Amino acid sequence: MLEETYGHSPLRKMFDQADVYGVAYDEERAARRKVRLGIIGAGAVAVSKHWPAIKRLQTIWEPVEVVAFARRDERAGKAIAEVWGGRWYRDYAEMLDREPLDGVLVLGPNDAHTEHTTACIEKGLPVLVEKPFALSLADGQRVCRLAEQRRVPLMTVANKRYSPPYRRAKRLLDEGALGEPAMFAGKFNLGYEYVTHLLEAGTIHLFDLTRFFMGDVKTVHAVGVNKYRQDRTRYPFDHVMISFEFVSGAVGQLFSSGAALSLKPWERVEIYGRNAWLAVEDQCELVLYDSESGPAKSWRPVVPNTLLFDEEFGGFMGLIENFLQVIRGNEAPLVTGWDGYHAYELDVSTLLAVKRGDTVTLPLDPVAADAQRREVVDYGDRK
Repeated sequence: MLEETYGHSPLRKMFDQADVYGVAYDEERAARRKVRLGIIGAGAVAVSKHWPAIKRLQTIWEPVEVVAFARRDERAGKAIAEVWGGRWYRDYAEMLDREPLDGVLVLGPNDAHTEHTTACIEKGLPVLVEKPFALSLADGQRVCRLAEQRRVPLMTVANKRYSPPYRRAKRLLDEGALGEPAMFAGKFNLGYEYVTHLLEAGTIHLFDLTRFFMGDVKTVHAVGVNKYRQDRTRYPFDHVMISFEFVSGAVGQLFSSGAALSLKPWERVEIYGRNAWLAVEDQCELVLYDSESGPAKSWRPVVPNTLLFDEEFGGFMGLIENFLQVIRGNEAPLVTGWDGYHAYELDVSTLLAVKRGDTVTLPLDPVAADAQRREVVDYGDRK
């Protein structure tokens, strides 16, 4: 069994330090500079993922506070303030003007990410923005360049990079367990009936992991079919097969279903090298196969689920802690705005490859690709 070597290390605290719930006073962590966060867009993702992760960080003595948040609906805003705390604002611009913030989580509607992120950067505030990073490559490129010009930290939500099995897999690659990776394979199911935009809603996580493990992509080829949702006229397919050629010379394939079951399981990643390969099953179990005759080496949770936290195992705690440490100047970001841009670039490349029936070469020209994308899928942003 692969040893646990990540983040908060709850197993070590439970068994070595007799801290069953992982909440014993942490003097080193508590001494960190307190960070005051604001949230723009306090919807379902904020209250189901980001806020619980922040609360969990607080229980292990991380000095962080959500002092204010913006949500247009007054009734919902006041209810959220009652449960989660923080001052409610109807207008996010007023919040940015009035509150002395150290950083902002941009979690609002996808088509407002660019507006909200730009406003924060212009205030000099570090930003962590939900995926998709933007719905326009031109906008995404402009925002990343603005952050660079203003020297403002800009990160995007790629929580799977922080999930323990994927972090361990990346460490194995960096340590040379596979030699030089030669091939990537992944799958992602998103069978919720209400999901229309398959790639942006979920597959974009796998696009990011593809680059995280294998590096930049050189070419994309894809075929898709709309087998079960022909009435969904705003999106061209519900199943897609995607092939990659990486700058490194490696190859890869990813397939995604918008009609299969989502949770049985919904995700798998495989990476192949020389005389070895590894697999991560459903963001839970990591298995390394590195010997023809010896046993496989595996990692999976071994503690009761009552002591596991989705916000930690799902990567949100690690993501937010990294953001806080970036704000403090103590760490470099594991994921940047440019990573969010390139994940969305793979999204657009896939759409264009399906439309053209041909191979798409990266990098894309942002303005031209945005115009071509609008001919393929409707986000409700047509002029």
